[in-house]
Amino acid sequence: MFSWMNFLSYAVVTAVTSGPNNIMSMSNAGRLGFRRAFPFNLGVWAGFSVVMLICTFFCNALSDIIPKIRTPMLILGAIYMLWLAWKTFKSPPVEDNDGKTKGGFIYGLVLQFVNPKIYIYCIVSMEAYILPYYHGKWIELTLFALLLAFIGFVFTLCWALFGSAFKLLFSKYSRVTNTIMALMVVYCAISLFL
Repeated sequence: MFSWMNFLSYAVVTAVTSGPNNIMSMSNAGRLGFRRAFPFNLGVWAGFSVVMLICTFFCNALSDIIPKIRTPMLILGAIYMLWLAWKTFKSPPVEDNDGKTKGGFIYGLVLQFVNPKIYIYCIVSMEAYILPYYHGKWIELTLFALLLAFIGFVFTLCWALFGSAFKLLFSKYSRVTNTIMALMVVYCAISLFL
């Protein structure tokens, strides 16, 4: 039976942790204001959706061709998440980037094609949670891909809306914040095998 709890906990924890989209969104909103930074966020959503759809169909096709790929992908995904947890735990406080952040719809869209975090996000979501139950069901897979993109978009907006608060929180309480985020990522890595 498909576990919405495990799937959504993985998707939310992965989407809320810092990555290129969230950091850029926070920085743009802090520099330009939420309204002027919003086109960047729309670009992120558009690019995220395209990458999620391509990655979903690739995972489904690859599972058809090589059914034994699931376990190695889960192991690689878990190793990546543990590395991400370590990097999150050890990362310094978020700092200002002296106004060099790019903005705009096209920049947000193009960023998605070189953002390794969202590829791992989709591959692990598909291989660990979705494909075992919805393999070959194209409508459901498309909806899941769009749901993953939407979850990512929502948290990108949250980072933009609360950019200054997150900056203050990460700067002032960076050790506690990084530890909590790292532990949540470790939980997600472990839950891949439960």
